[in-house]
Amino acid sequence: MCGIVAVFAPGRAAEPELARRLGERIQHRGPDGLAVSTAGAVALFHARLAIIDVATGAQPMHDGDLAITYNGEIYNYRELRDELRGRGHQFRTASDTEVILKAYREWGTDALSRLNGMFAFVLVDSARGHIFAARDRLGIKPLYWTRVSGRFAWASEIKALLELPDLERAVDLEALEDYLTYQFVLGDRTLFRGIYKLEPGTYQLVGLADGRVQSATYWSPSYNVDSSITEADAVERLRALLEDAVRLQLRSDVPVGSHLSGGLDSSMIACLAAPNLAAGMHAFTGVFREGPDFDETPYARAVAESRGLALHEIVPDVGDISTLLPRLVWHLDEPAAGPGVIPQFAVSAYAARHVKVTLGGQGGDEVFGGYTRYLVAYLEQALKGAIYETNEEAEHIVSLRSILPNLPTLQRYAPMLQQFWRSGVFEPMDRRYFRLLDRLGGAVSVLGSDWRASHDPERTFERFSERFNRPDTQSYFNKMTHFDLTAGLPALLQVEDRASMASGLESRVPLLDHRLVEFMATLLPRLKFRGGELKYLLKKAAQGVVPETVLARKDKMGFPVPLHLWTRGPSRDFIHDTLMSSRARERGIFDPAGVEGLLRHERDFSRQSWGLLNLEIWFRTFID
Repeated sequence: MCGIVAVFAPGRAAEPELARRLGERIQHRGPDGLAVSTAGAVALFHARLAIIDVATGAQPMHDGDLAITYNGEIYNYRELRDELRGRGHQFRTASDTEVILKAYREWGTDALSRLNGMFAFVLVDSARGHIFAARDRLGIKPLYWTRVSGRFAWASEIKALLELPDLERAVDLEALEDYLTYQFVLGDRTLFRGIYKLEPGTYQLVGLADGRVQSATYWSPSYNVDSSITEADAVERLRALLEDAVRLQLRSDVPVGSHLSGGLDSSMIACLAAPNLAAGMHAFTGVFREGPDFDETPYARAVAESRGLALHEIVPDVGDISTLLPRLVWHLDEPAAGPGVIPQFAVSAYAARHVKVTLGGQGGDEVFGGYTRYLVAYLEQALKGAIYETNEEAEHIVSLRSILPNLPTLQRYAPMLQQFWRSGVFEPMDRRYFRLLDRLGGAVSVLGSDWRASHDPERTFERFSERFNRPDTQSYFNKMTHFDLTAGLPALLQVEDRASMASGLESRVPLLDHRLVEFMATLLPRLKFRGGELKYLLKKAAQGVVPETVLARKDKMGFPVPLHLWTRGPSRDFIHDTLMSSRARERGIFDPAGVEGLLRHERDFSRQSWGLLNLEIWFRTFID
């Protein structure tokens, strides 16, 4: 787990000093060593967080005509190394980095399909005459790139690329429209004009001679359903995949701990991991003391006691939010995907004092169907089907009768339901889910007059609809989870990456083992979302593993943050002064009267003011 940079310009000599200067902006990602080397005209930088083969696994790593700078972990590296040895390859280290080099030498770009892990790398192949840049299937590890003044550059974080000569710091206006809608940016764009994400499951080839760029998608989940799989078969196979994913991701030459929120996802991971460790495992949970709505520690304690975990309860010291938020936005490069970033940074910083690797439950909502909005969407679909006697799906997976027992889950979401149904009912599935995701919520009054005039929700919706209406998804459930997996999850993983790497901590996410994702995509939707029950199959697989008190929970929290209490209490003046400042007014994105009204009337747990505040701080940090 590391920070990487690569710099290359066709027809020019390598620029190692430039690569080092860019790399020093992200040296917090690798406190165990900084190094620069060249491979022909390419300069490679590596900031190392040593996890596997601490003694001999340093990078950038060279192997004849190949060189690599790499961030991540290949969990099946031992099996691949044995296979490659059988094919005649010799190894001089015990690292997974060398396994990538040998795998590429043996299979070329097809080696990606054999890697089980989280990774982003830039590999130089002097013999074939190209640079090979790749990112893992789900986008767990980041990789950004740009081309300016004929020079290519890749980096783990955007802030490194901002050090490039001739790079203009400017806003991508289409990306900004995405951010105002979702609080993340779709596709390969970022909020910085001309700086791009290498998308999950893709790779890039850049010619060393001419700089010609070729890109390809090597993986995406397939939703071709296997209707022969029964519920009992699915539960058995899912349990086996979960156990193997955790087993592989416990591989480490340094201490491993676990995040433990008290929810089902992290509890399942911790319970499966604990018996595989000889010594007791450290577990880390965060809690706010503002009341029971923000405290999941009773569930975390139940899990810890059942498995003999050493539980650490961390109360984030928010302190002066006017100092904290700019620091977090700097680490994130782009505005945060939600206020949960605050406790994530605090828990990661604390965990790094005890372990160097943590396992967490990120991805469970997207893979197993855990977002409450799925139930909201299907409640409307069930009402629509009951009234009009219609079925818009290949298989009617939720009826009004079947969904009734699970509706108490929505008790805390009455304001959300009121807002959702205020905008209409019974529209097409894509239109309704778009409304559920729209953080602006139709509140265009907060936008300045010029932005209001140019804001085109239909244009934003069309980009959404293209991704949402993937032909093989068919069912509403698969359409929603696929969009969240491929569009929303990468933004959450950005926070996961930055929160951990800011403290020199490696965060692993077993629920995003690609075998699990692929298996879940092939199951009948009614097996995954029976009667509208969130994470139905995961709960079945967790029986006998996770304490019953966790399985029986109805109060989904997801590391709740008392944001509405802060906005009305100790942070009110800072938020108001920031959004109403002359700098914010001159920017013209927000309308002062609209923002004033939002701050005065915003609902509990709403994220509109959070989104605007983070955007203004981002402008001040990176653009101004």
